[in-house]
Amino acid sequence: MTSILSPSRDWPSRDWDDAFANMAHVANSHELPGFWSARAAEYRARMQAEGHRLELDIAYGGHPREAYDIVWPQGEARGLAVFVHGGYWMRLDKSFWTDFAEGARARGWAVCLPSYTLAPEARISQITAQIGRAIEHVAARVAGPIRLSGHSAGGHLVSRMVCADSPLSEGVRARIAHTLSISGLHDLRPLLHTQMNETLRLDLAEARSESAVLAQPGLPAPLTCWVGGGERPEFIRQARLLADVWGGLDVPATAHVEGDHNHFTVLEGLKDPASAITAAFAGEA
Repeated sequence: MTSILSPSRDWPSRDWDDAFANMAHVANSHELPGFWSARAAEYRARMQAEGHRLELDIAYGGHPREAYDIVWPQGEARGLAVFVHGGYWMRLDKSFWTDFAEGARARGWAVCLPSYTLAPEARISQITAQIGRAIEHVAARVAGPIRLSGHSAGGHLVSRMVCADSPLSEGVRARIAHTLSISGLHDLRPLLHTQMNETLRLDLAEARSESAVLAQPGLPAPLTCWVGGGERPEFIRQARLLADVWGGLDVPATAHVEGDHNHFTVLEGLKDPASAITAAFAGEA
């Protein structure tokens, strides 16, 4: 007899593949990667033409994907803002998202965008460790408070940075003023029942250890779980879940559901220094 506690492709009655299928529920989504890439490249070219300071492909490790970019503000940086990209830990890289640094950059923050090794070459736990190394590396270059943000799988990764078993050093952790998980995944156990797990290679032990909702918070800094009201219901559930769980553990945690944004349009406000999501990412602290 199969234990009810054991993951099984035959057990769930819910279609978990559909629950996580963001692009399948957004019209013309197949055009988005090319659009993001071209728009980010245009932003980099414009910034450089206008004399703004960008540093690209700074290595934080030995793997080709262990690199980050920094978009610098005018004058002295108020602190460090880190944005970690999504793609279910198995797609895309930092170069698709450079323009989303603009809101925080305009508010005076040095914005770091790291890449990481993708699954199946790396397991999710290894990617978590990589993001820790990237933040340690850039934190040694940029003084002041640190504000973390990530989208989708990136939301998972920044949430893991503020768990009690974070890969970050105590000194860097103490500098974190706020964490913003945008459409983040905080309970990875449902992914055991998806076809994408053939690439992610999660087992139950890793799904548990990499789920922020099952972890002890590592610091009392505020946490915001931001999600679009038009997203797949699972993403709204996961945003509320982490805010509820960590709020019950004395973390100032909130869930914010924004309008009718889908999984991709929810990011657009990051380009606007006056938007609510940029304020959450790059507030004055």
